[in-house]
Amino acid sequence: MDFTLPPEAEAYRARVAAFVEAEILPLEADPANFADHDNIPEPVLARVRDKVKAAGLWAPNVPTARGGLGLPFVALAAAYEEMNRALFGPACFNAAAPDDGNMRLLHTVGTEAQQAWIAPVVRGEMRSAFAMTEPAPGAGSDPGMMRTRAERRGDRWIVTGRKWFITGAEGAQRLILIARTSDDPRHGLTAFLFSADQPGWRVARRIPIMGPQEHGGHCELEFDGLEIPDAMRLMAVGSGLKATQIRLGPARLTHCMRWLGLARRCMEIAQSYAGAREGFGVRLADRETVRVKLGDLAYRIEVGRLLTMKAAWALDQGGRAKTEISLAKLHVADTLNRAADDCLQICGAKGYSRDTAIEWIYRYARQARLVDGADEVHKMVLADAYAAQGSRLWRWGA
Repeated sequence: MDFTLPPEAEAYRARVAAFVEAEILPLEADPANFADHDNIPEPVLARVRDKVKAAGLWAPNVPTARGGLGLPFVALAAAYEEMNRALFGPACFNAAAPDDGNMRLLHTVGTEAQQAWIAPVVRGEMRSAFAMTEPAPGAGSDPGMMRTRAERRGDRWIVTGRKWFITGAEGAQRLILIARTSDDPRHGLTAFLFSADQPGWRVARRIPIMGPQEHGGHCELEFDGLEIPDAMRLMAVGSGLKATQIRLGPARLTHCMRWLGLARRCMEIAQSYAGAREGFGVRLADRETVRVKLGDLAYRIEVGRLLTMKAAWALDQGGRAKTEISLAKLHVADTLNRAADDCLQICGAKGYSRDTAIEWIYRYARQARLVDGADEVHKMVLADAYAAQGSRLWRWGA
């Protein structure tokens, strides 16, 4: 097995790493750059994005014909990890959720007109959102519980219902909506596209959360007669569940790629602090308890990288990589939480303060075990896979 990156992937990774070190990490030293909701201010983001574009590093997941770099998943895995050593890194490269997954979905299954519709997001002129999750008793981890409905009237669809925890919805100009169009258990959902300036919907509130927020927050939406032309239906009627599967599988994996970068960053900060800090005549880095924590994290991060790269390779081979992605999602989400907690402990009061990035990552990390399928859902996926495949689950290769 050869884990060497292809030359073009390694070249891109190295250029991203250098850009992050020179242009993005220094932004974290200025408290003003943690303005609204602990996120990079729009004017600062725009300036960095211009530099990313000038450096030829922009939109690595978008096909070249659509203004991106069209990199395979294996290359993205290495590059996204480097991007998210910086808190603001992915957004600067147009590689952050939810835009990353939304652009991929449209370029995978959208019509020519629908791909043109998402083009402003590719250029970084607009942001997007993906509206699926609902308040109880609506759809959460189980999309079959969806209650938001779209009823067909001639060549239009009329939408009523409610969504919540929709990432980036405040300020998003392009939105993808999953709604119920029939009571069929497998083919009752349909995906639609709509623009923020259409009447019949509103952002009811921006939901307060414990962690730092992506641009546009996590919002509750109300739909009361939104009209969507049938031309803005994504895929066939009844294919909404398939659309979510096409989008969410790779999106879960790109989360893992980015989270590994944050876990590495925690470890870098803790290692630096432990190497300089002394107590009772001994450097923290020389204490066995600290070395065990750091060693444990080093092995967990490397296992996460291998699981993530295996899933990326499987996607590049044309597979769904369902079990591979669930394995990576479970392990990397847990690793990020452990990294943030252990490294905060090593850094003590400094880690608990905002003098390092660990505090930001600590608050952010807890959602990793919930978003895009809670831990328990992915464990059920793996149990079902073993029940269906038995020992074949452990085969080598695709």
